[in-house]
Amino acid sequence: MKRSILRLFKLLCIVLIGTAIIAIRPWESLPPAWNPWVPLSIDHPMTPVTRMKLSQLSAAPDGCLAVLASVPEEFVDYLALEDYTPVENCQLTNVVRVQSTGVEFNTPFTLTCPLLVRWLMFEQQKLQPLAMRHLGSRVESIDHYGTFSCRNVYNREQGRRSQHASASAFDVATFRFENGAAANVLSDWDNAEVPDSSAFLRDVHSSACAYFGTVLGPDYNAPHANHFHLDTSSFNLCR
Repeated sequence: MKRSILRLFKLLCIVLIGTAIIAIRPWESLPPAWNPWVPLSIDHPMTPVTRMKLSQLSAAPDGCLAVLASVPEEFVDYLALEDYTPVENCQLTNVVRVQSTGVEFNTPFTLTCPLLVRWLMFEQQKLQPLAMRHLGSRVESIDHYGTFSCRNVYNREQGRRSQHASASAFDVATFRFENGAAANVLSDWDNAEVPDSSAFLRDVHSSACAYFGTVLGPDYNAPHANHFHLDTSSFNLCR
């Protein structure tokens, strides 16, 4: 009898607690970047919840495009593409064609929608503030080495596929500023003659690690001496 009463009391407590939670709705007071039920926005600061939402975009093409659709037109000029296979054994899915973001690029490029979302967040939240801090001017344009290349890592005949094989990686070489200055990864990464550009590049590299799955630069190896490699992998490698 006592056990039955105890079970009933526990059940009643659970019901009361659940009712209180539903009535109070504590999740509604969470900041958007910490609320799992609020759609992702490029304005959200990077939190564990933001990272979780970003990780879900690869399996949710419509959700990813919805994020892009919420971005003001002046911050991104893109075209959503149907899945296609430009080169045998390298199918592209959930990809978009980019003309510009908040900056211009030396050439248009195709990349995955999740990578573009990460780039937009990084550009607005870190890249431009760092440009103003170090160079006193916003980044106006970027020279890049592209995104898609149907190959294995380092063009090896054997081994795993490169992130470039799915357009999930972006190689950035030079940042050009509105005031006429420039920061080139190859020449300015460790150049005492241009300390502002060098400091800018190093801060860009380190801050990018919170937004991308892998960030590689000149200190990683010789093949990356002239660019930053940014991708959406799950390796969490920052070198």
